[in-house]
Amino acid sequence: MGLGKQRFMHMPDAATMTATRPAGASQPPAAHASTRQVVAGAIGNVLEWYDFAAYGYFASIFAKNFFPSSNGIVSLASAFGVFAAAFLMRPIGGALFGHVGDRFGRKQALVTSAGLMTVSTMAIGLLPTYETAGALAPLLLILLRLLQGLSVGGEFSASIIFLVERAEPRRRGLLGSFASVGATCGILIGSGVGAVASWLMTPAELQAWGWRIPFLLGIVLGGVAFVLRAVMHEDGARAGLPSGRLPLIEALEVDWREILRGMLACSAFAATFYLVFIYLVTMMHQVDGIPLERALQVNTACMVLLVALTPLAGWVSDRIGRKPLMLVSTIGTIVLAVPLFWLLTHPEPLVVAAGQALFAVLIAAWAGPMEAMLVELYRGRTRCTALSISYNTAFALLGGTSPMIAVYLVSEAKLTYGPAYYLMALGLLSLAAALTIPDRSGQPLR
Repeated sequence: MGLGKQRFMHMPDAATMTATRPAGASQPPAAHASTRQVVAGAIGNVLEWYDFAAYGYFASIFAKNFFPSSNGIVSLASAFGVFAAAFLMRPIGGALFGHVGDRFGRKQALVTSAGLMTVSTMAIGLLPTYETAGALAPLLLILLRLLQGLSVGGEFSASIIFLVERAEPRRRGLLGSFASVGATCGILIGSGVGAVASWLMTPAELQAWGWRIPFLLGIVLGGVAFVLRAVMHEDGARAGLPSGRLPLIEALEVDWREILRGMLACSAFAATFYLVFIYLVTMMHQVDGIPLERALQVNTACMVLLVALTPLAGWVSDRIGRKPLMLVSTIGTIVLAVPLFWLLTHPEPLVVAAGQALFAVLIAAWAGPMEAMLVELYRGRTRCTALSISYNTAFALLGGTSPMIAVYLVSEAKLTYGPAYYLMALGLLSLAAALTIPDRSGQPLR
């Protein structure tokens, strides 16, 4: 705090800034982020990604229970297709909750998204299967997954902004990284619950009723997230847009270049994350022949590594800048994709774990500084909307679809390294975009 005060001692006082700031400009946070605010901002991501992880890890069971077919590949592709469909709702959710966040405050967007995800997650755990309800079962599953996609579209971007806007300039990378840490912890918990369930139950029990347990347990995370957010203070920026002026319209008219840069920059990260930590469990089980419980154990261990490295990367970005770490991540993905996928397709679990761990390092190098980089890229007036559109569009088009694309490339096209070539192409796209984004670490927010 001493260094921060000395560094900004020349700045005018709050009254002068309020008097001279143009209407609609971003307001500074009233107070620095407290521990409770950080937890409240990040815990919703735990819930959101816990559910997405649980569905991804039990995709083969959902395929049998909701999309039965004589062709197992068709069933699995259908299950991952529903996974992708939820992501296609993310840009819509981003625009909807972005409007709420810019017009009514970040707290309202966070509380609403957490409530919607809690209800839909619990409902999935109560769904009838195809054997019981016929075609109605997959239709209900698709509907609930779409509602979850809508919720996730607003959750992550709103939590990023909530955390970063409250951080001191020299700590934005660290505090912003806790949004990714929350999401990773959600996937980690989902992986851990899946591993425990696979260990305690037989395959027949998992398929019959055990798959419901992770979704019913989501009510616990949802309740905690809702209570923490309901009592937190709304002390961040609001857009202050003129009456009748929609944040979405202004963002698309004024910020479209930044939206495009942010979307393209996140492309490789979106695909890599869901290939490595969602699809890989299925690939280890079905392609490498590794038992499901062992595959989940490997995945869980690598998720722990990712949780530890992400805030470290955010902290480093506060000291050396966002761009160096972003470039390391994208260039590393381009250069190492094929060698790492060779490790991932090895029948020995320890070799697979080494490949996944190295991917975790590359993902952390991006996930740590990403949140602060995105918040620093956009103006305060439309920040929630613009960030939501760019981030969620990248994940809708390239994140949620990546497991389905990988299934096709490996199982149908017989391209064992097809996913690696896919990541290399997206890495080149993200590298080009990242080079055009200015590094504003340590500078006042726009």
